Amino acid sequence: MAEQQLADDMLQPLLRSKTYDDSEMDITPMIDITFLLLIFFIVASKMDSAADVTLPKARYGMPVVEKSAVMITLAAGENGKAVVYTGDGVDAANMVDSGDLEAQEEEITAYVEKVLAEEGGKENVLIKAEGSVKTREVDRIAKAATLPEAVQQLYIAVMEVQ
Repeated sequence: MAEQQLADDMLQPLLRSKTYDDSEMDITPMIDITFLLLIFFIVASKMDSAADVTLPKARYGMPVVEKSAVMITLAAGENGKAVVYTGDGVDAANMVDSGDLEAQEEEITAYVEKVLAEEGGKENVLIKAEGSVKTREVDRIAKAATLPEAVQQLYIAVMEVQ
């Protein structure tokens, strides 16, 4: 019986063991390193929030009737802060003089509410800002000026290109 088992074993073909092709490469560590580099550059990069943006002049625009709008004028001040004037133009008597930004915003909101209540035909806000006033300052004043619910539309004045 042992001889027959040995004969059967000799008759069965020998199977080759699998050989692995070395041309395939495991890229898992490379992906890990890529994500680590991405995280490093996100954490180590410095975002410049105070970058100046040159805004284009308007080629086409819609005229705004000044009689139906509450006017607020912004002039360039020190350290990137805007000097705010109520009404049209830069007049020292109309300057909103407040060192605290929150108090300045409250004063602007109160001014807009007062003008809208006193003068019945006004329902819009028009902000005239010098070209050197930073966009964040215009945005801050615009948010404060549009807090009253009676404000229908906000306009920001631009220089028309001829």
